[in-house]
Amino acid sequence: MKGRIEEIYWLRFYGCLAVFLFHLILRIEDNYLSHLTLDLARIPLVLGTPIFIFISIFLFSARYGDAVPHHFLANRFKYVMVPYLVYGLIYSLAEYVRVKANGDSLGFAGHMTEYLVFAGWHGYFLIIAMQFYVLFWLYNRFRLWHWLSSGPGLVIGALISMGYWGYFRWQGLEPPGYLHWIAPIGWIYLFFLAVLLVSAYPNLMKRRWFRCFANPAWLLATVAGIVLFTLRGELEYSSKETWVVPLFIFSALWAMNWLADRPAPRLVKQVNEYSFGIYLAHPLFFSVVDFVTWQVKVPLWLYASALAAVGMGGSVMLNRIVNRSHWSGLMFGKRLHVP
Repeated sequence: MKGRIEEIYWLRFYGCLAVFLFHLILRIEDNYLSHLTLDLARIPLVLGTPIFIFISIFLFSARYGDAVPHHFLANRFKYVMVPYLVYGLIYSLAEYVRVKANGDSLGFAGHMTEYLVFAGWHGYFLIIAMQFYVLFWLYNRFRLWHWLSSGPGLVIGALISMGYWGYFRWQGLEPPGYLHWIAPIGWIYLFFLAVLLVSAYPNLMKRRWFRCFANPAWLLATVAGIVLFTLRGELEYSSKETWVVPLFIFSALWAMNWLADRPAPRLVKQVNEYSFGIYLAHPLFFSVVDFVTWQVKVPLWLYASALAAVGMGGSVMLNRIVNRSHWSGLMFGKRLHVP
């Protein structure tokens, strides 16, 4: 397989901006107003977290196949779980200080457990990713494709994931932290989708199933249904919803076809370089803006502009600084080396 997969640059670029803008819109709705337009804008943004999981498995499958190196899990644990603990401590301690400063009661041990054990912050994605790295190792180490190949696995996994998210929404269950979010059951379709596409890449259009489901008609029909339910006020907006599963599958199939052989420009690659740092750090800089606007009232346009500029600029600057040394880069998110 070719060394540079241009489609992945584009997908990572989109995923990074999707997560960033999703949280930006959420701040606007929490601090200023909720509006149907913002709800519609969040529909394509819910794909951010699934894209990162999909990219990880796709790249590892393309790079290693069934020849996974013996140090694979140790390296993944180091680069994923160290930033999880570092940022988890920062966010949890900052929230603890904020709550106590407001005079509210909050137990320290329970609060830290909520954040670090139950993954009650946006870094829950890292716990999901680590579990899928283990699954990837097991799937290849023990040749599990002999019992469940990627094609049937995708169909079964999609049904399981849709049922899983639907059950929690139907029952109104709210486990502590993001405990039910980090269970791999809800994301298993991403694993099989990535493995299936790698098995046919780069000659995807030669596969009949791909030509069929990469047709934009499937994606347009899915989006139309989602918009209809949005107009009726019947949807919740996050990556942990039943409707996200078909939306992501059809979006990924269409994007892999449409983006094929489209070289990523320098801006796209630059965002790729800092994507991990942007994902981890942007809420810190959003909070800086919030702190200022709590003291000085500003119009919505200025608030949104400040969130975008400070959130993106601060995250990139922090990532550049910490990656001047190996250990700080490891702690706060390694910068990707993009050719």
